[in-house]
Parts: sequence; structure tokens; C-alpha cells
Amino acid sequence: MVVLRFKRMGRAHSPFYRLGAMDKRSPRDGQVIEPLGWFDPGAPEGKQFELKTERIVYWLGVGAQPSQTVADLLKKVGIASTVGKNKKPMSKRITSKTTI
Repeated sequence: MVVLRFKRMGRAHSPFYRLGAMDKRSPRDGQVIEPLGWFDPGAPEGKQFELKTERIVYWLGVGAQPSQTVADLLKKVGIASTVGKNKKPMSKRITSKTTI
């Protein structure tokens, strides 16, 4: 399974994060399948992050799961973390055979 998560970089007390598509079994700072951007919490408000939105939407579309922190950042940017997912389970959907 592929997950979208941050990889911590930077010095002590000065974190810098790179966003990447990674295998779920790899360690936090392990190998990245594809780099997708970066996030710098210490930077000024307008220059805190840079993301490859087309590639993020692609990975979400093929089933990659974002971590909670990445999902919060994507929500802030305006990318739905549920791209390509059905919001209701099959048993809850109304079909033409269902009577109301």
C-alpha cells in the first residue's frame, strides 16, 4: 500500500519536511517512490509549502492514503483527500431496486 507522508529533514529545532509517496512498510525517513513537495513550518506564511498538486491527485486517485498531517495540509490547500473514493459503503447506497 502506498501512503503520502512527510519525511523529516533539517537541523535540530529547525524542522523541514519533504512530502513523498512511500510504501507503508518503509520507515519515516526511508526511500520515497516519488517526491511530491515540501513543507517548512518556520517559513513566512506565504512561503511555507510547495506541492505538485497534479501528482498528488494522481496518487490519491490510484488509492494512496495520506497521513493525518498530510490530509490536514491538503485540506488547507483545497485538495480533497478522498479523491477516487466512494463516500458511502455499497450497503448504504440507494439503488433502483431499493424502495423508499
